Formats: sequence, C-alpha cells, structure tokens
Amino acid sequence: MARRNRRSSPNTLDAWPGYVDALSTLLMVVTFVLLVFVLGQAFLSVSLNRRTHTLDALRQQLSALERTLSMTQDRNHQLDAMVASLTTERDRTKAQADALTAQIGTLTGTIAQKDQALAAAGQATQSDQATIAQLKSQLDQLNQQLQAIGQALDIAKKDMAARDAQITDLGNKLNVALADRVNQLKRYRSEFFGRLRDILKNQQGVEIVGDRFVFQSSILFPQGSATLTPEGEREIATLAHTFKQVSSQIPTDIPWILRIDGHADRQPIHSAFPSNWELSSARAITVVRVLIHEGVDPRHLAATGFADFQPLDNADTPAAYARNRRIEFRLTDR
Repeated sequence: MARRNRRSSPNTLDAWPGYVDALSTLLMVVTFVLLVFVLGQAFLSVSLNRRTHTLDALRQQLSALERTLSMTQDRNHQLDAMVASLTTERDRTKAQADALTAQIGTLTGTIAQKDQALAAAGQATQSDQATIAQLKSQLDQLNQQLQAIGQALDIAKKDMAARDAQITDLGNKLNVALADRVNQLKRYRSEFFGRLRDILKNQQGVEIVGDRFVFQSSILFPQGSATLTPEGEREIATLAHTFKQVSSQIPTDIPWILRIDGHADRQPIHSAFPSNWELSSARAITVVRVLIHEGVDPRHLAATGFADFQPLDNADTPAAYARNRRIEFRLTDR
C-alpha cells in the first residue's frame, strides 16, 4: 500500500507527455525536411530537363547551319566554274568579233580602191558587196552573242555575290553557335571549380590559379615518389566523384578533356626517377589511373608532365619549392 501511494503522489513528475510532444515535433520537422528535399529534387529535375531540351535544340540548329553552309559552298563552287566558263566564251567571241572587224576593214579598204578604179562605172562588183553583207551579218550575230554572254555573266556575278553574303551570314551564325558551345564549357568548368571549392575550402595546400585547380604534391605524394598517400587517394576520389556529376551534364558533342598536369621544383632529384620530367609525368599518370578507377571516362582524360619549367614561384626558398611541386587540373577543350 505504501508503494502504491508513493506512485500516485501528486508530487511525482510525469514526463511522458513531454516525450510525446518532443517526438511529435521531431516527426513534423523530419516530414518538413523530406518535403523540402522532394520539392527541391522536382525543381532541379525540371531545370535539368529544360537545359537538356535547350541543348538539343542548339545541337539541331548547329547541324542545320552546317548542312546549309556546306550546300551553299558547293553552289558557290559551281557558280565560280560557270563564271570562268562564261568569261572564256566571252573572250573567244570577242576575239572572233575583232578578227571579223579587221577583215571588214580590209575588205572595205579594198572596195574603196575598187570604187575609185570603177568610178566611171559608178558601182562595185556584186560579189564584193555580197561578201561585205555576209560579214556584217556575222558581226551582228557575234555582237548579240557578246551581249547575251555579258548579261549571263552579270547575273552569275550577282548570284555569286548573294551566295557570298549568305555564306558570310551562315559563317557568322556558325561562329555564334560555336561561341555558345565554348560558353557552355566555361559554365561547366565554373560549376566544377565551384563544387570543388566548396568541398575543399578548408583544405591546406589546395588553391585555384587562373583556370586551374592546384593540389600541392605534399598532400598527394611523398617527396620524390609517384605513389599516392592514403590521404591523396581520398582527395582524388572526392574530385572524381564531383567531376563525374558535372561531366554527366556536358553534351556528348562538346570536345572536352580534363587535363592533369604534373609539376616539379628545380632541385636536383635523388630518387628512382632519372629527372623531374619522369617524376612529374609519372605523378600525372598515377592521378589519371585513380580517376579511371573511380569511373571517369578515360577518353576525356590527359596526363602531361612539365618538370620544373612552369614554376609558380621563382624564389630559391623551401616554400617556393613546395609551391612549385604540384598537380593541376584543368577542364578545357581538345
């Protein structure tokens, strides 16, 4: 009885309603967060679909412009051949006309002499007059042919000028489309660098220099070695994960690569590598192999070694040497 009385005492604190309220609040918060996440995913999906449709439309427009430009260039070549042929025909006809004109002049002089000799008779022979009439008729025909050829040549030149203007316009449109592709690659590069900056913003030895993302070799490799440290493998795996997310959105017809550049300092090397060329190249190749192992498409990767010939700091100090020993990542076009 005493124990029962103690349990039902009014001074005893009953915590169960508070636990229920706390659990209810937590459940509501979790539900709200999940709802926000689902809505965010939906909006992101709509945005990506719109971007994909826009890119598809741009690709179709670019293909149509390339086909039209090719057809216009073929037509322009045909017009060039036609103009050359008409020019040759005009020159040949003009030469014939000049020869006939000279012949008529000679005959006219001969007739004039005969007219003077036959002044008493007052007339020229009928055969000479018939010859002159025939030559004049041929000359008229040649002049008509020259006029027709000249008109056709003028039309062909106008058509060729119009084609040239069309080719220039198509070339400008093509340049605009190509510039848009370059801008697309710049946007993806900015997105890639932005994500890496957010992930590695507190990481020592990582910086952005121009359009390159720079890892100091001290956080990836032991000194004089091309074997990644465990920490270095984690950093490259993180980079590969971020890069795969960005590269999946880049259109397949944009010729891009992720270039991995190995750099060394100018101190004499004392390791298994005969020179800084081999060391910088081997480190770049090691990073490429890890990226491929993490699922990055090898067709979009390139490994290059620069030895000590592209320093960031020309000073002869340990800090400058450490800064120059680095791996750089650059998203660029082929």
